[in-house]
Amino acid sequence: MTTISGTGYRAPHGLLDHAPAMGTDLGRRLAARRAAAGLSRADLGDRSGFDAHYITLVEERGALPSIGTLVRLAGVLGTTVEALAGRTPVPEAGPRAKDPAAGTAVLDGAECRRLLGVRGIGRVAVFTADGPAVLPVNYLVVGQDIAFRTAADTVLARAAGTDAAFEVERIDEVAEQAWSVLAVGVLETATHPDELRRMARAAHSVPWAGGERTRWMKLAPVRFTGRRIAHLQ
Repeated sequence: MTTISGTGYRAPHGLLDHAPAMGTDLGRRLAARRAAAGLSRADLGDRSGFDAHYITLVEERGALPSIGTLVRLAGVLGTTVEALAGRTPVPEAGPRAKDPAAGTAVLDGAECRRLLGVRGIGRVAVFTADGPAVLPVNYLVVGQDIAFRTAADTVLARAAGTDAAFEVERIDEVAEQAWSVLAVGVLETATHPDELRRMARAAHSVPWAGGERTRWMKLAPVRFTGRRIAHLQ
């Protein structure tokens, strides 16, 4: 057993070499916040007092940090423990036009792009011979592209070269708050070796659907629309 100092977590010997990836929502949020901050795992570890090995455990292997560890990680990333744990909506940021009567806010393009980077699950809408299809995917943002993996014989793979929409949202039913972002563009198959390497390096988890999903697809948004809804007291 290996003890990660200061975390309360004990990892079996060889865990990273032999255990399958089983990242949690917390791990994906941590990875997204770290990437948005431009930090490597080693950078985050150095600044928070841990090491890259432990950051990998949290992001990819389902390690559950203590509250003290979360406080230190959140402090380095400029966020809160609640945000990392997924207990609060993403904080509002940036200018937006509000409709006071409805409690809605129109999100600008910059805010839509920011919100895309803090989630890991979205839905892709494409047209098929049988009509529209909307399919969930776990995704990542690489440069300006929304990227995800699928298999060669799937509806999404066959939709390459066609117009598609990508939607991601956050809903808090208790607080009666929500936001939704829709990105529209052409769905394409990623083929350039450099592009494929960047996507593979950025991926922190395997597709939830399982199976041999090795075909990378990408959507470069040409238009965003977004809304935030908040309950008015």
